[in-house]
Order: sequence, then C-alpha cells, then structure tokens
Amino acid sequence: MWHDLLTTGVPYGEKALRTVLVYAAIVFLLRAVGRRDLAQLNTLDLVVMLLLSNVVQNAVIGQDDSLAGGLFGAAVLLAANSAVVHAASRFQRVRQLLEGHPLVLVEDGRPRRRTIARLGLRTSDVRAAVRRQGGDDVSESSLVTLEPGGTLLVKLKAADQSADKADIDELRAALRRIERRLDAAGTDGP
Repeated sequence: MWHDLLTTGVPYGEKALRTVLVYAAIVFLLRAVGRRDLAQLNTLDLVVMLLLSNVVQNAVIGQDDSLAGGLFGAAVLLAANSAVVHAASRFQRVRQLLEGHPLVLVEDGRPRRRTIARLGLRTSDVRAAVRRQGGDDVSESSLVTLEPGGTLLVKLKAADQSADKADIDELRAALRRIERRLDAAGTDGP
C-alpha cells in the first residue's frame, strides 16, 4: 500500500514541467477570455471553472495517481503561482502583461457600448455599479472603468456625488457660524 501511495508513475521533472506549462496556459486563456470571469463569477462561470480544473488534471499529473505525485504537483503549482505573484508585485511590466490596464466603459456619462459588449458585460451591470456608488443613472458618471482585477470603478460627476463626512462637517461648521452671528445680533427669535 505505501509503495503505491509514494511511488510516482511520472518522473518529477516531467511532472514539474507539465504543471508549469498548464499553469501558464490557463493564465493565458483566462487573460484572453477577459477579467469579468475572474471578478464576477456567475453560476455558469463557476461551472466552467470547476470543469476546467477537471479537464486539465491529467495534463498536470499525467498517468500518475500517487499521493506523492499529487502533492508534488500541488507544491509546484503553488510555487509557480507564488513566483508569478511576486514578479507581478515587483515589476510593472509583468503586472501589466498579466493583468492589463483599466478599460473605460463610460466617459462623461456616455457608455462605450462596443467596449461593454466586447467584454461580455451588460449595460445593466454598469448601471448597477453606478447605483452602488450613489448615482441614479449612468449619465451622472464622469468615468466608469473595468479595473484589471475585474472591479467596476465609478467616478460620479462632482454635482452628482453624495455628501461625505467632510461635506457634513463643513455644513455643521457653517451652521455654527450662522448661529453665532444670530446670537451676536441679539436675535433669539420671536
């Protein structure tokens, strides 16, 4: 039993190469398909991701179903991912190659319908992102971008932004100034 668990059917060098090549291919394919799939998984996307892991399993482990072979493959996969993440955090060119750059979906309140469609998004997704940021309509946004990680980032036009803590503090200070002027003028009311 121990022999079957610990004896690999594929040489470790081949297993390492298989794992790294499959990892690189999956990163490339996911990058080519689009970032929406990574950040906003819906039910269909989740099914694809689960099936994808099953489809590439044999490409990673080959004809080896030993415990040692599986653990070695997992270790190589984690090491490869760690190296890529480290390189992306240190080198901007690597990060841009892997993640890309923000894509403009709405500019000055006007949706870029071709870009939205090309990315597989719906205009309703963009409208929902604007509403989550406090806007009532896409026309109230000065810029909406799809960030490399898949997040929809909304910048509302200045006139359409909700009040924040600084605005409220400023209003309170103005109210205190008015109250002091009224008190100084001797008006306490009727």
